[in-house]
Amino acid sequence: MSVPPDPAAPDPAGPAADAAKRWPLSRIVGVAVVALLLFSVAAVSAGGIALLNLHHDRARVLNTFDPAVLQAQQLDIALLNQETGVRGYALSANQSFLVPYTQGSAAEKSAVVSLKGEYGQLPPATRADLNSVATEAHYWRIHYAEPAINEISRTGKPVISPDITAGKADFDSVRAKIAVLEATIEAARNQAIAALNDASDVLDAIFIAIAIGLAIIVVVLALGLRAAAIRPLHQLAAEARQVAGGDFGHDVSLRGPREVTNLAADVNTMRQRILQELSATQAANDVLQAHSEELQRSNSELEQFAYIASHDLQEPLRKVASFTQLLQRRYAGQLDARADQYIEFAVDGAKRMQALINDLLSYSRVGRSAREPALVSSDAALAQARTNLGAQMEESGATIETGHLPLVLGEVPLLTAVFQNLLSNALKFHGAQPPRVVVTVSRDGDFWLFSFTDNGIGIEPDYADRIFVIFQRLHERTAYPGTGIGLAMTRKIIEYFGGRIWLDTTYTDGARFLFTLPMPPETRSPERPEAQRPSTERPETLDPVRQDEPGPPSPETPLLPPQGASGDREDEETDAR
Repeated sequence: MSVPPDPAAPDPAGPAADAAKRWPLSRIVGVAVVALLLFSVAAVSAGGIALLNLHHDRARVLNTFDPAVLQAQQLDIALLNQETGVRGYALSANQSFLVPYTQGSAAEKSAVVSLKGEYGQLPPATRADLNSVATEAHYWRIHYAEPAINEISRTGKPVISPDITAGKADFDSVRAKIAVLEATIEAARNQAIAALNDASDVLDAIFIAIAIGLAIIVVVLALGLRAAAIRPLHQLAAEARQVAGGDFGHDVSLRGPREVTNLAADVNTMRQRILQELSATQAANDVLQAHSEELQRSNSELEQFAYIASHDLQEPLRKVASFTQLLQRRYAGQLDARADQYIEFAVDGAKRMQALINDLLSYSRVGRSAREPALVSSDAALAQARTNLGAQMEESGATIETGHLPLVLGEVPLLTAVFQNLLSNALKFHGAQPPRVVVTVSRDGDFWLFSFTDNGIGIEPDYADRIFVIFQRLHERTAYPGTGIGLAMTRKIIEYFGGRIWLDTTYTDGARFLFTLPMPPETRSPERPEAQRPSTERPETLDPVRQDEPGPPSPETPLLPPQGASGDREDEETDAR
């Protein structure tokens, strides 16, 4: 049953169109990743540039200005050594005092060459200052040092004091030029150190900015993802829980990424579908409730009918049978043969009618007992059935082979009826040999599997299902009397106990019925034997049957032969066959 859509329900095309306009979660995550990637590229680029600048400034200080300062100092020392050597030689005329002069000259040349090699990295003024130093030094050597050395070498006498004073004045001019050169180089070095410090500060600032920017981006992305994805999912979960809690009329709709809105639309569609199914289920339940009430009324009428059949119909039937039997006994032989035959037909019809009524009542009562199933001894039920069929067994010379039977969950009267029906079937449908019945039991998982085997006329496999249908007969009533209810009631009892019964169609030397009964939980043990071997001796340790337990149903009229449930079920099984 289908329910028309709720007119108040939102149009699914609206949420779908709105969801189509929204960014999917993949795009939101992609934008966040791209933003993080761009920031990472910018941060790496800025940091790399700052590191390169720092490395360049450090290289200028260490590789250019520090060596230039050192070379300027060595140039100053070399000139001082020259001046000191010349002065000592001039005062002493000792040739050994010229060694510093010679070494200073060589050191001067080396320092000048080194400084000229750094012209590209040094300030432009350094070249002019170095040229001034070289010019002044050359002037000092030409005008004082070399003439003084030549004069002393020629005369072998020290230089007069005024000449030394003149040379000192010339050398002071050289030292002034050296001071200017050193000041120029030192100023350039200080600028390079300042640039190095600035580059270091810039690098620190960039690293701090990267850290702050990364923290801000992470926080923004976290808040953005929470607002764009996590919060809508939480809201969807809350609304889904609200619907799951029973508020099926709550409309599930929210704003968020396309996937979330699509999921919300799907949940809402599912909710609407559930509402439709609930409406259909409610309508079906209403129909079932009406049918149930009708069935209860019908069952009540059937119970009333069963009461009437059990009491009201039995009374006139007993009168008919009783007076028909009186006619048969009193006027037997006084009327003609046809009259005796009619009376016999009437008596037989009354008997069969009473048996049919009793059997129908017994069949209808199966499963209607208010008693709970309890542990029942199968040995006791079989012993009671043998007792009930004692006369038939003695008359037919029947033998029963059985071993110890287990405890099962059931009711003693019903289980006795099962055994009695199957045994009476074997007694009734025996062949030329005396009836022989073998009763065995084995374990089949959580069930006991019972087997009833006889050496009778057997049943064709084509009728394996038909024999369990009520009122189904395989033989003429004149050959085998009965009502055709026995096996049907047997199956109903077995199924009521939770088992099943069937005919073993592979057995051809008679008939073999198999049925299962649930194994009580307290008796399930792997150490129990899987099967019992049959014994030809009648067991003497059968559980005694309590006299206060009701036996199988029996007819109420004392005027008819005491067929009881056993006789009736014999007829029933006979009829089924």
